[in-house]
This record gives sequence, structure tokens and C-alpha cells, in this order.
Amino acid sequence: MIVDMTTAPIFDYQQVFHTGIRVPDLDAAMLELGATLGVTWATVVDNPGQGVWTPTGGAQTVPLRFTYSCEGPQHIELLEAPAGSVWSGHEQPGVHHLGVWVDDVAANVARAEASGWTCVAASTSPDDGFGAFAYVQPPSGTIVEFVWSALQPRFDQWWSGGSLS
Repeated sequence: MIVDMTTAPIFDYQQVFHTGIRVPDLDAAMLELGATLGVTWATVVDNPGQGVWTPTGGAQTVPLRFTYSCEGPQHIELLEAPAGSVWSGHEQPGVHHLGVWVDDVAANVARAEASGWTCVAASTSPDDGFGAFAYVQPPSGTIVEFVWSALQPRFDQWWSGGSLS
């Protein structure tokens, strides 16, 4: 297959900043991966009601625990959520997505969908502009998370020992 390189890319690959990994037990994964990869972890975020929209489930709230490695520029994100949720590591633990900073989540989703990709989850519904993040997936399967770049200062603060809020 020949790829048409005259088409504008869906996102700037140089803006990829994390790899999201679904795990069944966040604390155990932090111990295992922290030691073996030589990374330290930002303070765990324990959100009992993380908002998420999916095409099959609509708007919902999911208990979500997560953290990132403090070291970068390529950070590791660990996610723990209940079985059956978009972030569950119970059924299929392991690498789930690549996260990329974008200035306009909705515009990037529109470009992805125009190229045959599917939005599989977002912080809000398409009618509400997808919110601060959206997961899109091409037919080949690799999920990419578009994260609103205006949040980067909050993440930088978190990775430096502060809080994410």
C-alpha cells in the first residue's frame, strides 16, 4: 500500500508525551515498573467519578486511579479501573494508547474520523466537543489519546512533585 504523504497529518507525532498502560493493580504495577524501569511516580490520582463518554455506553462515570512517571519526556501512565470499563486492566492489561498534546481536541478528532479512524472514548460527548481528551483508533488498532495542550502546565507541576489540580 502506498501512503499519500501530501495529506496533512492527523496530529504531530513529535507531541506524543505518554504511553498509557492499563493495569489490574496500580500499586503493584508502580512497585514492579518503578524498580525495573528506574522511574518515580507522581502522586496517585484517585478519582471515584471520572467522567467519560463512549459510543456504546454514552456519558458515564468510572472510578479511576492513575499516575504518571515523573521522568520524561516520554512518560508512562498507569491506569486502574473496574472490569468492563474503558480503562480496565483486568481483561486486557498492558499498553492501551499513546497520548499526544493537541491544541484542539475536536478538530483533531474530526481529522482522524475523516481519515477512517473512530472515536472510542472522550471526556465528553461529540455534541459537547469531546472535552479535554479523546481516544481515537484507526482500523489497524493503535489507540491515540488527544489531550488538550492547555493542560500541560498542570501536568508539568504534577510531575515536579505538586498536585495535578
